[in-house]
Amino acid sequence: MTENTEKKERIAKRLARAGLCSRREAERWIEAGRVVVNGKTLDSPAFTVSDRDRIVVDGKALPKKERPRLWRYYKPVGLVTSHRDEKGRDTVFDKLPDDMPRVISVGRLDLNSEGLLLLTNDGELARKLELPATGWKRKYRVRVHGHPRDKDMEKLASGLTIEGVKYGAIDGTVDSTKGANSWLTLSLREGKNREIRKVMEHLGYSVSRLIRVSYGPLLLGDLKIGALEEVKSKILRDQMGVEKFEEPPEPDPKGKKFIRSRKKTPTKSGAGRQSAGSRKTLQAKPATKRSR
Repeated sequence: MTENTEKKERIAKRLARAGLCSRREAERWIEAGRVVVNGKTLDSPAFTVSDRDRIVVDGKALPKKERPRLWRYYKPVGLVTSHRDEKGRDTVFDKLPDDMPRVISVGRLDLNSEGLLLLTNDGELARKLELPATGWKRKYRVRVHGHPRDKDMEKLASGLTIEGVKYGAIDGTVDSTKGANSWLTLSLREGKNREIRKVMEHLGYSVSRLIRVSYGPLLLGDLKIGALEEVKSKILRDQMGVEKFEEPPEPDPKGKKFIRSRKKTPTKSGAGRQSAGSRKTLQAKPATKRSR
């Protein structure tokens, strides 16, 4: 692959793919002089890069491009869905395993909500899954104080405007009623900040528990509170249109051409084969904890 034909992409997209930030945030970082490419500080996001370029953000080299990955996480109540909290509260990212790569969330769940939260190392994938145009339904189990009626469900289905904010249609059913409380199943395709709590309170029902049970085809299932499970690559390709990832070739020390790793082909006599013991020594070591 020559320099003229190698694949390039906008610098903001490259930073987003690395899971550092969104494209918009990347553009602000560039304008603030935080991004350096091949020793030159960028002052405009109108810049393209390839795998040859050395990118540095805040003095740290951008990690090698990794395949897009996605995890299902059962977010407990009491955690903030942000990398840093100005009030010093615990965040989702504080509680992840030490060997996790740096990830961002697909959308958010507020402090007092729980359930399925998707995490990814790819900012572009997060953006794609968040867009209303993707059409993915988010389903919630909701406990409210009171007994919602059919006409309340009809109002949700028609959409509500509260204090000048228009909320889209929410499909809802009353699943059960016990004592002073009721359990509902609510589904929506575009979630604004604290939307379910606001629309239910507008109808006169306070929410005492809110659990997200699905996001598109991905289900909370039997995941335990605080548990984490990676989504298979095949699902990313089949359900989300993620292209099959191929490791980019490494440039040679002089930077003139790419070097592709070659696998040894075992001979009939068995030369080049690895013993069980040698295979163990080649297993990847757990990743070290990255700053979040």
